[in-house]
Amino acid sequence: MVKLVFIIRRREDLGTEEFHKYWLEKHGPLVRSFAGAIRARKYVQSHTVRPDFNAMLAQARAMGEAYDGITEVWWESIEDMMAGLDTVEGRKANRALAEDEAKFIDHKRSFIFMTEEHTIFDL
Repeated sequence: MVKLVFIIRRREDLGTEEFHKYWLEKHGPLVRSFAGAIRARKYVQSHTVRPDFNAMLAQARAMGEAYDGITEVWWESIEDMMAGLDTVEGRKANRALAEDEAKFIDHKRSFIFMTEEHTIFDL
C-alpha cells in the first residue's frame, strides 16, 4: 500500500481546540463520505497533544515550529489512487476536500507527500 501524509498546521485564527474539533467532527466524516470515490482504503488523523512536552522535544533537537497533527490516507497502489482521482466523482471529492481543508488548515505552513511504509518492527 501507499500512503499520503499531510503534516498540518492550523490556521492562526483558530484555537487549538476549535481546530481539532472541526478536523475530527466535520472534516473526518467528509473524507469518509468520499472514500469510495477516491478509492481510499484507510484514513487516520493524529492530533497533537501535550504542547509543552512537544516544545521541549523540539527545543532539545533544535527543531522548528510544531505541527498541529498528521493525516494519513492509504491506497492499494499509486495507480489505484490515480484511478480514483481521475474520475468525475474523484475530482469532485478532491475539490470538496481541498475547499473544506481551507476552513481550518494553513496550507502555506503545512506539508503533504506520498510514502511507502517499511515496517521495522510491530510488537
